[in-house]
Amino acid sequence: MIRIAFCGAAGEVTGSGYLVETPTSRVLVDFGIFQGGPDARERSRSLGPVDPRRLDAVVLTHAHVDHSGRLPLLTAAGYAGPVYASHATLDLTEILLADMARLEREDLKRTNRRRRRAGEPELEPLYTPADVDRLHSRARPLRIGQTQAIARGARARPFEAGHILGSTSLELTVDDGGRERTLVFSGDVGPCGAPILRDPERPQRADLVVMESTYGGRDRAPPGETIERFKAIVEHAAKARERVIIPAFAVGRTQVILYYLAEAVREGRLPRDFPIYLDSPMADKATQVVIDHPELYDEEATELRRRRQVRADLRGLRVTESVQDSMALNDSDHPCIVISASGMCEGGRIVHHLRHNLWRPDANVLLVGYMAEGTLGRQLAEAVERVQIFGEDVVVRAQIHRLDGFSAHAGHSELLEWLRDVAPSRPRVVLTHGEDAARAALADGIAARYGIAAERPRLDETVVLE
Repeated sequence: MIRIAFCGAAGEVTGSGYLVETPTSRVLVDFGIFQGGPDARERSRSLGPVDPRRLDAVVLTHAHVDHSGRLPLLTAAGYAGPVYASHATLDLTEILLADMARLEREDLKRTNRRRRRAGEPELEPLYTPADVDRLHSRARPLRIGQTQAIARGARARPFEAGHILGSTSLELTVDDGGRERTLVFSGDVGPCGAPILRDPERPQRADLVVMESTYGGRDRAPPGETIERFKAIVEHAAKARERVIIPAFAVGRTQVILYYLAEAVREGRLPRDFPIYLDSPMADKATQVVIDHPELYDEEATELRRRRQVRADLRGLRVTESVQDSMALNDSDHPCIVISASGMCEGGRIVHHLRHNLWRPDANVLLVGYMAEGTLGRQLAEAVERVQIFGEDVVVRAQIHRLDGFSAHAGHSELLEWLRDVAPSRPRVVLTHGEDAARAALADGIAARYGIAAERPRLDETVVLE
């Protein structure tokens, strides 16, 4: 008998984590932080049903913190086993989690000063840089497309997910009392035709599929339409001498934005020397990881790399390393493009840029990814007139542009297509990593197309495969 406990992303898009218990081993697939809402920090502290000392292995589908952000809690609580992922995912996770620990420490300094003044107890960080270091000493690379034993009676085969560099879906084959069972975890499935990345691979066999549903019920705008709109906005801003602020995930989205900015330069729509600030040292490091893994590129990106074209086109690109350089951007009014993390506007330098620019009618804010419920990014996407930033009321006069077509998640139709090859074998399908309306819509689509009744578990529920 196989038991799968859902440790997050059940009715929401953050906190992904799946504890798989078999007769011979316990394997944890992903373990991400929760984002959005006032209780996100405390929810992220919880290990739920996971006992780190009883775990045999951890497998990570990709580096984004909503899938990886709680992993250092495991080593802090005594986990000493392996952490498996693709080579690129391990490289990116090391950067992301180290940065998260650093930002957590800096944010808590400010928060705890306020709490001391108010006579409230100080907060402790989720984890420390030392916890992150201990985690990465456990890293073990998996080769995409190859099967490898990861625990007693458990083998893993990661396959291309097309979401960010190194992202994979996971085929987990386990021994169930002498019977072999195959579980598939989609991770985050990317769209077909995305720049740089290869298209996602469809699963071929499964007894059970745990599948993301972020864009259930809606398809993203056609890529060509989104790219044209993006280029038109930056072209107008450059001519009108306006400022463009782009909240973007440091891993994945930032590299795509730079790719299309370079394309706009080659087309003559953006001056070659127009100031572009990558205000995220982490994003610069992540971009270097992308450069270091050309074996994962699609054909077009491989050709651009051969011609050394993208970086050469962006002569105005600058990386702002220090906090002082970042602050200086907001002390001036010169036209420019600022790309900064986090993608959902929940922390990091982007929040400061929004605080200084949302009230300006000559500013443009480009929302280029999914914004979870409860986040500042979601408020802006819903066209609120005012927001609270660092306890300050800020009026929204900037032009807010929502460009869902840049999302690294597959749309509704693409998710249904992803199931196409495995559906005839009638696996159980479990929908996670989607808000309730999205999960319901995708479940309806799966029932209509394949005649399969998809399940929608709640947090800490357990699915039993007998």
